[in-house]
Amino acid sequence: MDKINGLPDDLLVKILSYVPTDIAVSTSILSKRWEFLWMWLPNLDYTSRWCRKPGDVGLRDFIHKNLPLHRAPVIESLRFHSNSPDIKPEDIRRWIEIAVSRHVHDLDIDHFSENENIFLSSFFACKSLVTLKLRSVTLRDIPSMVCLPSLKTLLLDNVSFVEGKSLQELLSICPVLEDLSVYCDDYENTKELTIVVPSLLSLSLYIPDEWLLDGYWIDTPSLEYLKLEDWNSCDHLSLIKNMPKLREAYVDVKCFLPKSVIESITSVKHLTICSKDGYGDGFVFNQLEHLTLCVCRGDSPSLLGQLLKDSPNLRILEISVMEDDVDDVGISLDGWNQPSSVPECLLSSLQIFKWPQYLGRPEDRDTAVYILKNARHLKKTTILADRCERFVTQRRMIKELLQALPARIC
Repeated sequence: MDKINGLPDDLLVKILSYVPTDIAVSTSILSKRWEFLWMWLPNLDYTSRWCRKPGDVGLRDFIHKNLPLHRAPVIESLRFHSNSPDIKPEDIRRWIEIAVSRHVHDLDIDHFSENENIFLSSFFACKSLVTLKLRSVTLRDIPSMVCLPSLKTLLLDNVSFVEGKSLQELLSICPVLEDLSVYCDDYENTKELTIVVPSLLSLSLYIPDEWLLDGYWIDTPSLEYLKLEDWNSCDHLSLIKNMPKLREAYVDVKCFLPKSVIESITSVKHLTICSKDGYGDGFVFNQLEHLTLCVCRGDSPSLLGQLLKDSPNLRILEISVMEDDVDDVGISLDGWNQPSSVPECLLSSLQIFKWPQYLGRPEDRDTAVYILKNARHLKKTTILADRCERFVTQRRMIKELLQALPARIC
């Protein structure tokens, strides 16, 4: 302890910044010198763990008492996660106001506000804010004549817009936004979703199953990464404008693969895709090098055949099941019909073939054998039997594949 006490205050604060805020606060009982050291921390993390023990000071009371007196001139990050009924919207509004006055960089709020506004209009003119993450909150009173000039990362998870306000009204005051994640709720009170952000580089969008949605429109000409999870089973429009700079896409569509989605992703180098249906003719993925195909849905064999045909420069092929679809792992490549002619990528470019959840049913074996027979430049193959081994063991899988291949391949 004497050696630690010999360190300068700046270094002690640096050390405290690596532990959770409540642990840092507990060091205030060590000595007079340590009593207020934690109040110089630039990163504050307030969660429900503060109230985990009987007799502890409540989170609301602690923040009310200490946040106004916090000594750090800049609050680099403020994280608040709690659904305690003791905490009212006016409390959070006050804490956010203090954080803004201390030039907060990163703000992370998770609190169900029951249609109550927790943001003052002045918040939307915060010049220092770089990252904003909101969960289960309500947004209203979004002014149009101000902006968040430094905001680059925005996450909205089950965020409600009321009084006619919309997501696009918020996006329109974020002139340098680069990373946007939107996770919609089943009970959204709007029927349309618009995302128009010229500066956006990365977009993750989740559309839930039971949302009565008319459609969504995306216009992001600078986008480089797209994650689209459209699990909505209702008939709706999907209008996505061209994304010429897109390099990687993750597309998980429950019911159908809209033409505008396919058109927007033809420039990608890395594609992960899961869809019930295939797509029409006339599309070429000239730059696609890495394809991961999820086989949890009904028309996967058709989609695989199309993508092999339309991806002449494919180097890596992986057949798997997306993490969110692991419950559907029992579905295989039922209905596989080998192409009438061998796809160009198998003859000239495919080098790596992976199948980490191989089920070993006849249709799976036919697909694997076709690829292994025709991939002329294959350098590495990894095929692993499904860990549940419901249909085939690893040893039996190897034996079957080797027997089906011609001697020159073995």
